[in-house]
Amino acid sequence: MTDKSKVYTRSGDKGLTGLVGGTRVSKGDSRIHIYGEVDELNAQLGVVISMIETSDLDSSSLGVPLLLEIQHNLFVIGSNFACEKERRGSFSLPEITDVDVKKIEDAIDDLDGKLTPLKHFVLPGGHVISSNLHVSRTVCRRVERYASSYESQNQGELPQESLKYLNRLSDYFFVLSRMVNNVGGVKEIYWIP
Repeated sequence: MTDKSKVYTRSGDKGLTGLVGGTRVSKGDSRIHIYGEVDELNAQLGVVISMIETSDLDSSSLGVPLLLEIQHNLFVIGSNFACEKERRGSFSLPEITDVDVKKIEDAIDDLDGKLTPLKHFVLPGGHVISSNLHVSRTVCRRVERYASSYESQNQGELPQESLKYLNRLSDYFFVLSRMVNNVGGVKEIYWIP
């Protein structure tokens, strides 16, 4: 019988953690910070998926299969941050591709084509799932800001399509939040100065 792996290893008790390639770095390292933010986004997206799946809404128009695919892609992005660029090939880490970006763009275009064109800014709110998608959107923007800052200091460190994907992803969450309100029959709240 195989021994069960332990949840805790004690190897991080002194504030260090290991990258995929084995390098030990501070838990305060910007690389660790970023993939922690990616993990937070993924967890928030898990909340959204659970809410959709247990809601009374017609979930067929809310794209749960794509949301699950996005969760997998967030793991791809996080794993690339968790591994030194020069070691990624030896671990056969997948990367976000232009196909992944296009899939998000197509989903945005499809949803947006079914919604009333915007004439005002939308305030976060309405249906509780819509509100949680706005949280996902803002966490995604934070990930994008940190990743962009990291990339500007470490040119070429991040796989090329990852930043594009994060940029489109926050737009997708926005449009999907509007669709949730639409499907739920909840009126959007507009900011009208």
